Amino acid sequence: MSQSTHAAHDHHGCDHDHDHSPADQAPVGSARRRMLIAALLVLLLAATASLVQVRVGEATVITRFGNPSRVLLEPGLAWRWPVPFEAAVPVDLRLRTTSSGLQDVGTRDGLRIIVQAYIAWQVAADPQSIQRFMRAVQNQPDEAARQIRTLVGSALETSASGFELADLVNVDASRVRIDAFEQRLQQQIAEQLAHTYGIKVVQVGIERLTLPKVTLEATVDRMRAERETIATERTAEGKRKAAEIRSAAERDARILEADASVKAAQIQAQAQVDAAQTYAKAYAGAPELYRLLRSLDTLGTLVTPNTRLVLRTDAAPFRVLVDGPALPAGHAHD
Repeated sequence: MSQSTHAAHDHHGCDHDHDHSPADQAPVGSARRRMLIAALLVLLLAATASLVQVRVGEATVITRFGNPSRVLLEPGLAWRWPVPFEAAVPVDLRLRTTSSGLQDVGTRDGLRIIVQAYIAWQVAADPQSIQRFMRAVQNQPDEAARQIRTLVGSALETSASGFELADLVNVDASRVRIDAFEQRLQQQIAEQLAHTYGIKVVQVGIERLTLPKVTLEATVDRMRAERETIATERTAEGKRKAAEIRSAAERDARILEADASVKAAQIQAQAQVDAAQTYAKAYAGAPELYRLLRSLDTLGTLVTPNTRLVLRTDAAPFRVLVDGPALPAGHAHD
């Protein structure tokens, strides 16, 4: 009885073990799958934490325990050790502009001007400059802009001292040297910003330039004096040219007058020759008529409207007035 009961019990136990073995293996498989999924997730998270994305217009500085180790410049994905071993710090490389604000500066001729400049700048896209920028301003663009404004304020004073007011403010556009002023200002700040802050200066320009009241009055007076000087010079030049023209006209008139006198003398001489020939012909043809005409010519020369003469009427050349012309031989008086 006991043996049969024990056998039955053993048989039941064996059946029990045989029936539950698949059920015991199912939790083990599920646990393994969960561990595998967890391991994959950990690996995925580790891989994700080890990847860094470099965006366009930015650089990424990889720091190892807080110290820069390398700089990534090419856009895309890059690998790094996960935190806390390495960290990624983005640095903005886009173009920025900063204004100096109004600055009261002095020119070389001792006058004051109020000038405002703008600076277009960006962090230079090379590892050394990017690391300089991080060390100098802790990757803070606003702090960099503040430092730039301070530097430009000093550079404006130094640059303005090399120019006279007429070089910057003038009604004659050909005398204005704003471009040279901007170039000198850029030269003064570009090297220091590059070496100290890793900043590249793209452009410097004068945004505003005004004059204080005292300088404005001095400028107006100077412009008035310049205008008066120009007017005086032009008046003197006009008078000089007028004198030259007048002198040339007088010279030409004298030349023309001399030529006319020569021609008149030649004509008069020729007329006298012609008259002498005419008189000779007249004398040869009618001597008495010739003597009469010559006597009348002499009277015309001597007697004027205001002349009074008391002469004998039988004296030459007045005899002709009494006797009349002599008649040819063989003719009698009527």
